[in-house]
Amino acid sequence: MWIRTIRTAIAAPFRSGLPLFGQSNLAFRVLPGDLDYNIHMNNARYLSLMDLGRIDLILRTGMWRAMWQRRWQAVLAGSLVRYRRPLKPFQKLALKSRLIGWDERWFYIEHRIEAGEVVACQAAVRGAFLGSEGVVVPAVLAKEVGYAEGSPVLPEWISSWRDADRTLDQAPLAIGA
Repeated sequence: MWIRTIRTAIAAPFRSGLPLFGQSNLAFRVLPGDLDYNIHMNNARYLSLMDLGRIDLILRTGMWRAMWQRRWQAVLAGSLVRYRRPLKPFQKLALKSRLIGWDERWFYIEHRIEAGEVVACQAAVRGAFLGSEGVVVPAVLAKEVGYAEGSPVLPEWISSWRDADRTLDQAPLAIGA
């Protein structure tokens, strides 16, 4: 993954910039180190590749400048992942990543991993930027990259996700019960 990370970071400045809601498209191939004991791509590797999609978005939208100047860090707080089809050794894949929008605290990003026309995995992640004062209000970062408008209306399922998280926070742990 380090080689892929470095390659993604070095290539980003040579690719065209993206608007805040632009889509990042990255191409990869399933390598032997990506495989699990079933000889298909490990579920954790999908998430690692999605990290690269977010790196590409941060670099190509210009968010990195604000992060660098203010010493902000990008962190994830949750993910919804749906594994739809296995990916086999050396299979080509395309990772598509885009910002969906934000609320008062979180950015929401969509990722799709496709093999040809087939969706192998789709995910949504929720993340934030942290500074010395705590969580950076997403609208502040959006303004830093020249986007003065508010977030697009978030899909209804994001509200359901937030509600499910609150329910889970209040639920007793079943492990060891």
